[in-house]
Amino acid sequence: MFQRLRRWFCPDIGIDLGTANTLVALQGEGIVLEEPSVVALEKGTRRVLGNGTAVGKVAKQMLGRTPDSITAVRPLQDGVITDFELCEAMLRYFIRKAMRRSHGLRPRVVIAVPGGITPVEKRAVFNSAERAGAGRVYLIEEAKAAGIGAGLPIAEPLANLVCDIGGGTTEVAVLSLADVVVSRSIRVAGDELDDAIVEYMKQQFSLRIGRQAAERIKIELGSAAPLDQELTAEVRGLDLISGTPRKAIVTSEEIREALYEPLQAILNCVRTVIEQCDPELVGDVVDHGIVLTGGGALLRGLDRMMSEHLGIPARVAEDPLTTVARGTAICLDHLADWRDSLDSGADL
Repeated sequence: MFQRLRRWFCPDIGIDLGTANTLVALQGEGIVLEEPSVVALEKGTRRVLGNGTAVGKVAKQMLGRTPDSITAVRPLQDGVITDFELCEAMLRYFIRKAMRRSHGLRPRVVIAVPGGITPVEKRAVFNSAERAGAGRVYLIEEAKAAGIGAGLPIAEPLANLVCDIGGGTTEVAVLSLADVVVSRSIRVAGDELDDAIVEYMKQQFSLRIGRQAAERIKIELGSAAPLDQELTAEVRGLDLISGTPRKAIVTSEEIREALYEPLQAILNCVRTVIEQCDPELVGDVVDHGIVLTGGGALLRGLDRMMSEHLGIPARVAEDPLTTVARGTAICLDHLADWRDSLDSGADL
């Protein structure tokens, strides 16, 4: 009875705290918020604009377009907090926006974090969440949350291989008996794909573009394997020789070439995790394949590229962008069952 009342008065919260985007799920309601992890502030004072409301979508629109008096920044880089104060302000805004009621209570919060973060980085997440209004805080590895959110039978004695490609990190893990057996986290993910396109345009076209423009090109033209019908798009940027605005026509083959190195790094990460598995687990992986989650899984042909290079089946999870957040929501719904396998910060 108490738990039902508590859920009504102050529902618990699951957070996928990502470098590029933050998703928030409420207990019993699913995902209620999806916003870019960006904060806009006044230079000099570090005051968040709009009385603390220039966060998320509003702030992202300002990236690269702000006057000298305003700056739009990301509080996280490569999956970890780099600015504690701004991360706290961002979390406070998201928690308040997601919760329509609290009645003075502090919600329990499950936060998905990269598997490779240090104890100091974990403590930063705990502190930021608590100061932002959270009560008891639990951390869960992103790959584990992704496996739960993808509906994999991770509690069974079978190996489930998950590759979660976010904005700042790629998390690869083999899950079995409700825990992580082998895992690896690398700081090569969506942002590095964007940076690779920026660098390619500079080197091959003498054209300077911003990261947001590169992200649009990645979505429109990006692929990891040859397409049935290759694509082209017009790209606008600054000519590095003349210093004037210029347009260029870019093909999907060229963007695939630009993405080659970061994609190889992700592929090698998956290969390393498989090599570290016991033979019995490898047999399960061969049978069940790899599940791709995260925004990076939306890259065209990534599942085909993985399957061809690794020799195992690969598939993209349903709605891969929200898989980790859905995993935190499931943990909230069954917190009594999952609590012991979550990090509560007791040893930090």
